Amino acid sequence: MRRRLALWKRQYLSKGGRITLIKSTLSSIPLYQMSVFRMPKSVARRIEKLQRDFLWGRANGGSKVHLVRWEVVCVDKEKGGLGIRKISLLNKALLGKWIWRFACAKEELWKKVLEAKYGKEELGWRTRKANGAFGVGVWKEILKESSWCWENMGFKVGKGNRIRFWTDLWCGNNVLSQGFPNLFSMAVHRNVTVEECWDQNVGQGGWNLRLLRDLNDWELGLVGNLLVALRDYSVNMEDDSVFWKKGEDGLFKVKKAYNVLVNSQGLDFPHSNV
Repeated sequence: MRRRLALWKRQYLSKGGRITLIKSTLSSIPLYQMSVFRMPKSVARRIEKLQRDFLWGRANGGSKVHLVRWEVVCVDKEKGGLGIRKISLLNKALLGKWIWRFACAKEELWKKVLEAKYGKEELGWRTRKANGAFGVGVWKEILKESSWCWENMGFKVGKGNRIRFWTDLWCGNNVLSQGFPNLFSMAVHRNVTVEECWDQNVGQGGWNLRLLRDLNDWELGLVGNLLVALRDYSVNMEDDSVFWKKGEDGLFKVKKAYNVLVNSQGLDFPHSNV
């Protein structure tokens, strides 16, 4: 990267030109490695230092004042920053894509290898936690991104055999166990799947909640509200699938995932007060 920087005569570049070069070239140099491996913090800091010095016009043997904190420079333009991507967050977004790819993949060889090595859990949407000191480094690091990825993913019902009725996000914006805690406490099986709650013997099919006891009068309204929430959903012959909640088309995009991570930090430049 330093050799590439040396080819550019920075003193003849405007700030806009430097920003363009950072976005188009400097940020893309380690992209392939970051899509598979977690970049050490020391390396990320070193790369960002090169970017900062290039942006503010650091000369050989000298330096210039950095007028704005780097965290603010990396904020979206709409929020007052310059839109330069932060290396550590971009790395997390790229690694998170593998969590998405594993959930979406069907018969791909790489997925079968991971399932054979680590086993499956969560009805096959994830592998088990990678343990051990040898031979698990890459996937172990990728699995560290599972939490925030799954917080931003939901399920689209097909057959319903891989989606838990009460505890997976498939109906509305909240899991049903949170939206209807009283009914959840009465469920015969709290880990029941959507398929198991769908009764094909009722007309064209209907919902069977499978509760432990008969309902009291005051609880009938809860069931009515739940059935209203379920009225647009039914089981079909397609496979269950996942969708990305933050994308218009329901697909994981690195840019969208990066924005999720940036927004979680809550950093804005107070440009409205300038």
